[in-house]
Amino acid sequence: MDKGIIFKSLSGFYYVTDGKETVRCRARGRFRHENISPLVGDYVEITMDTKTDGVVDKILPRRNSFSRPPISNIDYMVIVVSEASPVTDPFLIDCMTAVASHSNVEVIICINKCDINAGEKLYEIYNKSGFKTFKVSAKTGAGIDELLFALKGKISVFTGNSGVGKSSILNRISPELSITTGEISKKLGRGRHTTRHVELMKISNNTFIGDTPGFSSFDTDRSLLSNPAELQYAFPDFAPYIDLCKFTGCSHTREKGCAVLQAVSNGSIVKSRHDSYARIYAKQLEQYRPWEDKKSQR
Repeated sequence: MDKGIIFKSLSGFYYVTDGKETVRCRARGRFRHENISPLVGDYVEITMDTKTDGVVDKILPRRNSFSRPPISNIDYMVIVVSEASPVTDPFLIDCMTAVASHSNVEVIICINKCDINAGEKLYEIYNKSGFKTFKVSAKTGAGIDELLFALKGKISVFTGNSGVGKSSILNRISPELSITTGEISKKLGRGRHTTRHVELMKISNNTFIGDTPGFSSFDTDRSLLSNPAELQYAFPDFAPYIDLCKFTGCSHTREKGCAVLQAVSNGSIVKSRHDSYARIYAKQLEQYRPWEDKKSQR
C-alpha cells in the first residue's frame, strides 16, 4: 500500500486503509515542525517499514477540516435529533448547520425515536429549509435503509446532543460495530457521552461513517465565521433573498426593505431559523474585532 485514508488516530498512531489492508503508521517528524497534524479522514501517502507498519509521508489536499473534533474531508454531517427525551433545541441544530455550510459540508437531519414521537415539528422546519431530512427509529429500524442509501460512497460524521441515539443508529446500520450506548439520565434528561475518540468505520466499499461526542465537541464559536457580515452565507435558505434587499450591507435583523425579513414574514423562511441567525449574529457582532481580519489579510 502506498496511499490510503486515515480511519483512526490513537496514542500517536495513525491507522491507514486502502479498503483492503490496514497499516499502523507514525507521522514524519517534519509534520510536527511544520505544525501540521494528520487527521482522521485525511488521504495520505505512506512508506512501509514492515508488512504491517509504516510512516505517513504526505497529507493530500483537504476538502475541509475541523479541529474539534479533529477530522477532515467530510461529505455529510448527519445531525441526529429527537422530539422525544431528550428534546433537541432547534438553535443547536442551526449552529451545526451553519458550521457545516461554512465548511462546505452537506447536512442530513436525522430525526430519531420516531416510534415514540413522530418528530413532525423538526421535520417540517428542516425539510422546508431545504435539508435532506429523515425520520428513523433505531429501536424498530424504520427509515434506516433510506438513510444508509443516502450515505453510500460518502464520508459521513454523526453528531448530536447526548442521548438522541447516535450510537444506536450506527449499530442498526452495521450491527457488527457493537458501539457502546449510554443510558439516559432520568435526573438530567440527557445521556452520558459514550464515544471516546473520533474514528471512521467502514460500512461498505468507499462508505465510511464517523461517530463523535455530542454537540459540544464541535467548536461552533471557532468554526462559525468571525465576521458577522458573512454569517448570512452559512444559512443556505437565505440565499434566494440576500441580493434582493433594498440596501447593501443589510444585516437581515431589523432593516426596512430587507428581503430576508419579508421572506420570514410570508413564511418562505422558517421563523426559528431566522431567530437562530439573529442570535448568532448578535453574539458575533459583540465579539467582532475588524482589525484582526485586516491583520490576517496582510
